Amino acid sequence: MERRIIATKDGSRTVEVPELKVTYHSRHGAIEESRHVFLDAGLKDAFARFPEGPLSVFEMGFGTGLNALLTAIEARERRRFIQYVSIEAYPLPAAEAESLGYGDDLQERALFSALHAAPWDMETEIHPWFTLRKDIVLLEELQLPTRFHVIYYDAFAPAAQPHLWTEERFRQLYELLLPGGLLTTYCSKTVVRKAMMAAGFHVTKPPGPWGKREMVRAVKPRE
Repeated sequence: MERRIIATKDGSRTVEVPELKVTYHSRHGAIEESRHVFLDAGLKDAFARFPEGPLSVFEMGFGTGLNALLTAIEARERRRFIQYVSIEAYPLPAAEAESLGYGDDLQERALFSALHAAPWDMETEIHPWFTLRKDIVLLEELQLPTRFHVIYYDAFAPAAQPHLWTEERFRQLYELLLPGGLLTTYCSKTVVRKAMMAAGFHVTKPPGPWGKREMVRAVKPRE
């Protein structure tokens, strides 16, 4: 499947898959979108909800590694330990991911390289405040004993991968979360929100990143 690198409006780059008519990040700004949707609306909210102890993050779609990079930086700056687990069915070659230049954009070249050099299917310490486990597996085949404080749901859009936006999948994700945990995603389609609510989530629509009116944050109620 053809992939090509394109520039986004904040000056950062992303990967486009013409056959699926999708990009790995927003055309309005790759770094801006990741920060807004997954860090500001997800991770930072989880820090407030769970103010003590290690934090566990599950990411659907390792992709370019940008979300992991931003999270690893945040963990180091806050000196708060994060266990990060990400799955990816079709990994990007490390050289292709590094050509996006996120390590240079964020002045974190060594850290970005370490994320991509980490072996698949095993936990690796990236720095003292961050471990990474990347698994090559489909979401519907995933079996994890860990429960998470926050989920970054960064699958391709429903038009390209409708099977990843169903009530069945969100029930699976609901079970992966700890009580009080949350899921964030860029997609705010009505059918997606209804599937989340049917799975048991309390759903809100915070303002979206540049170029998108709204996004979704879904919370698992505390028992």
